Amino acid sequence: MLYQVYENQRTLMEPFVDFAHAAAKLYSNSASPMAQNPFVQRVAAGYDLIYRLGKDYERPTFGIQNIVDGDVEIAIHERIEINKPFCELRRFKRFTDDATTLDHLKNQPAVLIVAPLSGHYATLLRDTVKTMLKDHKVYITDWKNARLVPLSDGEFHLDDYVNYVQEFIRHLQSKYGNCHVISVCQPTVPVFAAISLMATRGETTPLSMTMMGGPIDARKSPTAVNNLAMTKPFSWFENNVIYRVPSNFAGAGRRVYPGFLQHTGFVAMNPDLHATSHFDYFKNLIKGDDASTEAHRKFYNEYNAVLDMDADYYLETIDVVFQKFKLVNGTWDVKSVSGELERVTPGDIKTTRVMTVEGELDDISGSGQTEAALDMCTGVPAAHKKHFEAKGAGHYGIFSGRRWRELVYPAVKAFIQEAHKPAKNGLNKPVAQLKRAQAAPKKIATTKAVAKPVIKPVTKKIAKPVAKTAVRPASVKAVRSK
Repeated sequence: MLYQVYENQRTLMEPFVDFAHAAAKLYSNSASPMAQNPFVQRVAAGYDLIYRLGKDYERPTFGIQNIVDGDVEIAIHERIEINKPFCELRRFKRFTDDATTLDHLKNQPAVLIVAPLSGHYATLLRDTVKTMLKDHKVYITDWKNARLVPLSDGEFHLDDYVNYVQEFIRHLQSKYGNCHVISVCQPTVPVFAAISLMATRGETTPLSMTMMGGPIDARKSPTAVNNLAMTKPFSWFENNVIYRVPSNFAGAGRRVYPGFLQHTGFVAMNPDLHATSHFDYFKNLIKGDDASTEAHRKFYNEYNAVLDMDADYYLETIDVVFQKFKLVNGTWDVKSVSGELERVTPGDIKTTRVMTVEGELDDISGSGQTEAALDMCTGVPAAHKKHFEAKGAGHYGIFSGRRWRELVYPAVKAFIQEAHKPAKNGLNKPVAQLKRAQAAPKKIATTKAVAKPVIKPVTKKIAKPVAKTAVRPASVKAVRSK
């Protein structure tokens, strides 16, 4: 009922919002003699602010058209490689006609960035993607707005999230032999589970796994966000934040956690900060500070664009991650694509290097929550585990902005490069291993399969190389790079 009331209100306000937009343009038009009048400038600024506060924000685009490597400009083509009911796997393919640069790009590691499904779109990681494109082949999970997914496409559970991640990893492995995975915030938990299950089945696991600012163990240094999820009973969430999608959307009738409620929660965490930001925007419009006003627009175009989450996925996340702590307690069973229940056992990970990243000032995932993953990876040698704390960085600072580019990214890049070195002399053949693993999925109480190593362990000798050495082309005629 609340969702329908919200939509009715938005429809009612739409003509007034459009009028405010038109009035702001009219009064701020430089060709108008009134535009230089201080009073008129304030009127224009007021209308512009009303428009931005009342408008409906759609999904932004990544808008990454090119990057620069040295003095060479590299074109970027964004495309969908896998289209699932609730997610798209996007690839940012790089093109150049410089033969030397192209040869260099071909030998760079492939990275799957798993974006959060926690209210905002994957475009929130635009800076993450653009920075990594200089040194990696980049893919990202782009989660869909649940209100646009028809009921006929079925349900979406936390288990489905885990299975999606596994499918995307296998896709990259089939193309490049293996890959590296980065998860940001919410997906650290399902990604950790996905790779743990692959290791338990004996599948090839990624060369490295980097987890950034996620609630692996939400009991450590709980934040306001954690406390809400942990102190309210499960029934409270089911009864107060779950609504059905109205009839004017493709997903009509689907139970969701609406985006507008999530946005309200985001703003409520720092109301004074947002009020000050909008007032500063108003003053900058009057002063004619185009740079500041454009920066404000860019930020809030992203921040205000929110999506609905499927109710089953959201409620299961609350239960598994924040109330029963099933991952850290070793009690989490995930249903595979074949319908088998499998126990998540991080200790089965042997050959994937693990890195955790936290922000010193993170007010969403507290100190130690992500680092807890290192202690759970008992099968990974200490030399292959690393923790990095970004000094002065908040939650968003660990994957976007100056601190991401200057502090976090160099550490992540070096970690991936170190993990990728052993792969240059022999990559696994994941397709054959996958077929064997799917033929005999592991149940909860069954005996664990022995994971085949992806990289050469320090203390053990690998008798059989797992792939052919990459061949460097003698000449390059195409302009396309992987």
